[in-house]
Amino acid sequence: MKKIFVLDTNVLLHDPQAIFAFDDNEVIIPAIVLEEIDSKKRLADELGRNARSVSRLLDGMREQGHLHEGIVLRNGGLLKVELNHRSFVRVQEMFGEMTNDNRILAVALNYDMEEREKGSNTRTVLVSKDVLVRIKADVLGLEAQDYLSDRTVSATDLYAGYSTLHVHPSVIDEFYTYRFLSLKSLQLSMKLYPNEFVILRDEMGTSKSALLKVSQDGVRLEPLYLSNDAVWGITARNAQQRMALELLLNDDIPLVTLTGKAGTGKTLLALAAGLLKVEDEHKYKKLLIARPVVPMGKDIGYLPGEKEEKLRPWMQPIYDNLEYLFDTKKSGDIDKILMGLGSIQVEALTYIRGRSIPGQFIIIDEAQNLTKHEVKTIVSRVGEGSKIVLMGDPEQIDHPYLDSISNGLTHIVERFKGESSSGHITLEKGERSKLAQLAADLL
Repeated sequence: MKKIFVLDTNVLLHDPQAIFAFDDNEVIIPAIVLEEIDSKKRLADELGRNARSVSRLLDGMREQGHLHEGIVLRNGGLLKVELNHRSFVRVQEMFGEMTNDNRILAVALNYDMEEREKGSNTRTVLVSKDVLVRIKADVLGLEAQDYLSDRTVSATDLYAGYSTLHVHPSVIDEFYTYRFLSLKSLQLSMKLYPNEFVILRDEMGTSKSALLKVSQDGVRLEPLYLSNDAVWGITARNAQQRMALELLLNDDIPLVTLTGKAGTGKTLLALAAGLLKVEDEHKYKKLLIARPVVPMGKDIGYLPGEKEEKLRPWMQPIYDNLEYLFDTKKSGDIDKILMGLGSIQVEALTYIRGRSIPGQFIIIDEAQNLTKHEVKTIVSRVGEGSKIVLMGDPEQIDHPYLDSISNGLTHIVERFKGESSSGHITLEKGERSKLAQLAADLL
């Protein structure tokens, strides 16, 4: 059954290729959406880039015909810029003010009413990433949905980076005897990925267990190479933290992703591993730490001072962890230490774009606030001999158009899970304090 999809502005600003995601159905872009896209095209950020991409895409389609009459898309669908469905009466009765959102709702509602009057079975669907717009549509009796085509996986199927297998105790004994297990001989019904960790447990219920890792070629299970010794004073407190350190300290894995709730140790483990590799082993020339400048809550506006002073409020979580690792006693000591070392650089993510970064240990914190394109831009900056660590909590999104599934961190975890050059771990147990763990679980 054919459908009519009316697109909100935020869908196109999130994914300029969204018009091709609706198969052979009719795609409607309300005229007010073009006005909103035009107002964003001069921005220097991701929204501005996407606004310009949409503008160029629509401009190229004009060669095929008039947009207000409809253009046949490559997937068999029909794209139309709507100018005539501007009656605002029905929506105004419900919501009053003639906002841009309400105008988009009016277009969708008028289309829906027309189809019903014709006795057609064609459904009209409003597609928006704005929760309140979808709620308003529901109040008006309109069908509305989020834009889901760019999601790589459902929320329940997110890759955790490790699996637990219950096996016969003889299998665990075989591992301890030969120090490896062939995946083929185990005849597993589930798929295991390169660098994925496996916890073997006795199916008979005893305490016998083993912690292993899938080899980079994905053909066998092998032991962890690292012991549980302290790394810059930090010792793994649970199995997932030990897995994370195994990935962070493995020079053959240039891309590591860490996810988990607040207090699970993501930042501290990554910084400890980076300091060991840069300061002690001299494997990398520099430790570069960056995070996106996305404030939680109301922005505090422009800050006075030099670049370092402006960035300090957003970079403070990084400095807090560095102060713990260096065991500083006084305020300001960490700045003196970092100035003296010269090999540790704390930056805002804005200043990484356009750079080529060879021979460095790179940590990107709060990566859940990055879009897919931004993650691609950052990882493609990584030069020869560098290692990059992206980490964050997909449940704590401060970006208006992202969620736990569509953000850049989740995207790269899913895209790279089958690659031998990457590894991922989801940290689950909070180790900051009992109160922090309770807050993460209950609040």
